[in-house]
Amino acid sequence: MACVASSYSLPLLRPSSNNTGIAICRKSYVQCCRNKEPEPEPESCFGIQCQAKRRQVLLGTTFAAFSFPELISNALAENDVPEGFRIYTDDLNKFKILIPQDWQVGAGEPTGFKSVTAFYPEEGYSSISVVITGLGPDFTKMESFGKVEAFAETLVSGLDRSWQRPAGVTAKLIDCKASKGLYFIEYSLQKPGESVKHLFSALGMATNGWYNRLYTVTGQYVEEESDKYSSNIEKAVKSFKFI
Repeated sequence: MACVASSYSLPLLRPSSNNTGIAICRKSYVQCCRNKEPEPEPESCFGIQCQAKRRQVLLGTTFAAFSFPELISNALAENDVPEGFRIYTDDLNKFKILIPQDWQVGAGEPTGFKSVTAFYPEEGYSSISVVITGLGPDFTKMESFGKVEAFAETLVSGLDRSWQRPAGVTAKLIDCKASKGLYFIEYSLQKPGESVKHLFSALGMATNGWYNRLYTVTGQYVEEESDKYSSNIEKAVKSFKFI
């Protein structure tokens, strides 16, 4: 099993006492794993990951644990599974998510405080990824990053390079909302001369008993695959639950 990595300059968010959020740029990597040989086009596994750490926090530090009872949802029941889907359960990382029945699963090798699980069809450029990143003890809830509107604007504006000459990636925020302890963000990315990529993300925070972790669930599809995958991808991302 080989991993394909794509890199983009993403905003690095720090906790904000006034809920406005502070952004700095940093390279961030999102991995999508496919079986056997790596894809010749790294962009084919494009995903999104928002790493949130304060620069002065050492990753070797044991972070204080916090509990987030408002984030703990009831597990998906078997009779809640829509036709054409199945439940993927990660007992180690304590989450469940609905994924299309015929999609494959790939997992990247955990590195430090980060792990990646990806789901993808046999053909096409669509995928869903679950990226888990360690956080410092001062991140106690999603509002530590600021309100969802400010968070989403910072995220998308940090990806936009349409102002460059020649123009780079154009990033557009479509919608955002906060619900049941999660931030939901919908946006699009387009490189000059390439198809529009639509991305739908859910971000939440939980603890593994030792330190706090940010879960970033992102589904993405290209414009040409919208009719085939958009509905299923949005349904899968919205189904994400902590267990």
